[in-house]
Amino acid sequence: MSQTSPPQALVGDLRSALLLTAALTMARLVALFRTPLELYPDEAQYWLWSRTLDFGYYSKPPMIAWAIWATTAIGGDAEAWVRLSACLFQAGATVVVFLIGRRLYGGAVGLAAAALYGLMPGIQLSALVAATDAPLLFFLSLTILAYVTLLEAEGRRRVLLAAGLGAALGLAFLSKYAAVYFVVGLVIHLAVSSRARAAWTWPAAAAAIAALAAVLAPNLAWNAAHDFATFQHTAANAAWSGVQLFNIAEMAAFVVSQVGVFGPVPLGALVVGLVLAARRRELSANDLTLLCFTLPPLVIVTAQAFISRANANWSGAGYLAGAILVAAWLMRWRAKKWLIAAFAIQGAVAAFFLAAVLSPGVADKAGLANGLKRARGWSQTTDQILDRAQREPGLTAIAVNNRFLFYAVSYYGRDRLAFRAPLASWLLMEGPRNQAETTAPLTKAIGRRVLMVSYEGWRRAEMQADFAKSSGLEIGSVWLDRRHKRRVEMFVGEGFNPRPRDPATGLPRSP
Repeated sequence: MSQTSPPQALVGDLRSALLLTAALTMARLVALFRTPLELYPDEAQYWLWSRTLDFGYYSKPPMIAWAIWATTAIGGDAEAWVRLSACLFQAGATVVVFLIGRRLYGGAVGLAAAALYGLMPGIQLSALVAATDAPLLFFLSLTILAYVTLLEAEGRRRVLLAAGLGAALGLAFLSKYAAVYFVVGLVIHLAVSSRARAAWTWPAAAAAIAALAAVLAPNLAWNAAHDFATFQHTAANAAWSGVQLFNIAEMAAFVVSQVGVFGPVPLGALVVGLVLAARRRELSANDLTLLCFTLPPLVIVTAQAFISRANANWSGAGYLAGAILVAAWLMRWRAKKWLIAAFAIQGAVAAFFLAAVLSPGVADKAGLANGLKRARGWSQTTDQILDRAQREPGLTAIAVNNRFLFYAVSYYGRDRLAFRAPLASWLLMEGPRNQAETTAPLTKAIGRRVLMVSYEGWRRAEMQADFAKSSGLEIGSVWLDRRHKRRVEMFVGEGFNPRPRDPATGLPRSP
């Protein structure tokens, strides 16, 4: 059952949670609007999607594009407005984390949970980058809040909460398909908790399924009309081909990376709490509920890292419930010093991160310049390409061989491309491998005279071999920091006539 606190204390805790969220949000907004860092190519990709609203896209569900469309419609296409929704989504998630913690354990735990979540290292990045994690976590927080409230509701209110849960879960799926971890957690909770099984009456289950289906229907229809492109890409991301199977080093690296996502003290507290629960063979009902939504992403992604590979953020869906659970355990253990240490460490990390965003030289001096190189130099790279295009008469296309370059040029050349030849993607393989290659492939129709751009010189020889004639090789480079630079190799290709691709590999056949 949920814990109760005096009304005055609840109001005070809510006020504190709102002040904490407001302070973090204001600091992030300052960083967003004053940073010199440019868009990552993936962010530029999502921006390009937002220019044409749809119910689905090649590699991701549509929520990120919708969110960028909304913020850029208000403020324009500058980087800060492209990223703004991430900051707002994470502010909303922090408040909802407080509400979940307060409902389950009382206001003090809710406030501690909001602080742990808001200061989580992984959240600092998520709040300042236009990506799918921020909307996913916001809508997952609403889903979990609806669920823990439903467990104590009765009658018509239970049915309404179930419908709200289904709608929120649908919006989480429209943000990122990692929302499936909630479904896994729900199934586990139903299996181990009689309380959960009793809460799900047939009318409640029907209301949740109907709301979920209604929200997801347009995206499912879009996928069906596009050969389930998003599903196929998601499956390919988790594919085991081309990697060393049963990789202990990869699994170890993933586990270590979770310190940088969740934070050292919260992750340690989670491990200690699990050990204690296993020894005592008991968990409170609320602890069990949160554990069902915390462990599945961690266990599944760790297993995936062992079997193939995994990115550090793939387990992020588990840390929303995990932050609440850890806060409750630390408060229950009266581990005040450890809680303060968690706030201090994560607050320091957050401050450093914001300082690095405001002044990337801070990261350079700390030896972390490599982590920022993808957010630097794209406007200069784009200018070099378009300046060369301006000097070439009669171009029928500008073609690049890298999706990062395609999206960066699309964004940073958005005002100049309207007066140039169309931007296209050169295909190495027989068929397209990403949305840029799917929607804007280089074809014979636009291949009469093309400015070809090879990212870092990759596959330039194969690109030249696809033309009857090539000339005017030029190498351009942009320094990203003292140690890193980006290089593009440009030439003019005439008479595009791609060589046949090998049916077995899809690669161009040797001349």
